Amino acid sequence: MVRPLDSSLDRMRSGGLTSLNERSREIFRQIVDSYLAYGEAVGSRQVSKLLPTPLSPASVRNVMQDLEEIGLIYAPHTSAGRLPTELGLRFFVDAMLELGDVGPGEREQIEAQVRASAHEQPLEGVLGDAMSLLSGLTRGAGVVVTMKEDARLKHIEFVRLEPERALAVLVADDGSIENRILHIPPLLPPSALVEAANFLNARIRGRTLVEVRGEIEASQKAAERELGELTARLVDAGLASWADSSGGGPQLIVRGQANLLQDLTAIEDLERIRLLFADLETKKDVIDLLSRADSGEGVRIFIGSENKLFSLSGSSMIAAPFHDEHQRIVGVLGVIGPTRLNYARIVPMVDYTSKVVSRMLQNR
Repeated sequence: MVRPLDSSLDRMRSGGLTSLNERSREIFRQIVDSYLAYGEAVGSRQVSKLLPTPLSPASVRNVMQDLEEIGLIYAPHTSAGRLPTELGLRFFVDAMLELGDVGPGEREQIEAQVRASAHEQPLEGVLGDAMSLLSGLTRGAGVVVTMKEDARLKHIEFVRLEPERALAVLVADDGSIENRILHIPPLLPPSALVEAANFLNARIRGRTLVEVRGEIEASQKAAERELGELTARLVDAGLASWADSSGGGPQLIVRGQANLLQDLTAIEDLERIRLLFADLETKKDVIDLLSRADSGEGVRIFIGSENKLFSLSGSSMIAAPFHDEHQRIVGVLGVIGPTRLNYARIVPMVDYTSKVVSRMLQNR
């Protein structure tokens, strides 16, 4: 299911869109289909040959003039053919798009990739592989934003580097390892590093940092009596370092930007892609945009300057949320590319991928 982005379609209806007859809609459809397939403007003579019911080029031109007046199409150059405007694309997507289906082979590819990755990698790796596959299937850039997992822990170790600095090594249940440099109390004896590690290792196994930190903070006095003040401060420093850098924040993964360099036909296309690459580097804006798709079910489509992120590059994004075992939305995945994305093919593919990822999360 595709959900309209906002009230843009209602605004278009109030501008005379509801008065479009079947002939006008068919001519508009041919203009959009030609643009999505070839990226080129199409003229009245060519449109007249594509129509299922014969119509003269002069009659087609009259209809095209009406479509231009209500803002659905425009002429990029004098005496050129017509292209759909971003408003026209929005109308096409919301009111006229006929969705295809994900083929059996593509379904099998997506399911096999997610299933194989889930056996070998943490969630970040699974999502990265899924986005690489999705970008390859759609020839766009695959993007996903999710909350970084707060890992279940297995082992902690402290290694002194300098008199007032130590390396804290954390090993998670999934085998991932994180290192952090800590400032440690002056005059801390070497035995305190071992004592602090033993204290934490007795409490962390199979638990998250948030859980352990909350428990220790609740019994701070008892911890200091067991460890001594300096060693307790080392424990606090280690917990604070990891807790501040893991979990709780949105994480952006982008795959397949190189796909966007294919099929460029003009210098302006190359400049548009350069601007899109700059957009993708602005992670906060991409995260904010993806987060707009997590407010309910269904696929969301963002087109061109409807969003400030794509105001210069004129790009589009198709995105859908995915859920955990409690049916909570835990992230959003999608495809970014030029406005002439193959919406009919990519919308169901994004929707299907989000459902496969959801099933994986619910069965972990």
